[in-house]
Amino acid sequence: MPHVSDASTLPVTWWKSSHSDSGAVCVECGIVSPTTVAVRDSKHPQGPALLFSADALSAFVEGVVAS
Repeated sequence: MPHVSDASTLPVTWWKSSHSDSGAVCVECGIVSPTTVAVRDSKHPQGPALLFSADALSAFVEGVVAS
């Protein structure tokens, strides 16, 4: 799976879901390009980030919502 070692180096604005609690147990997403989204652990902003196609991430979210 494609990734970057230091998510803080990506030129993106990170955001959390509005459903996230106020604690630090969240993932954050950032749009890398029109076709690529990065996902990182909010507790480790300089840790790795996984890179997903926008379509793959959308399908994942739809699957979670449907279950």
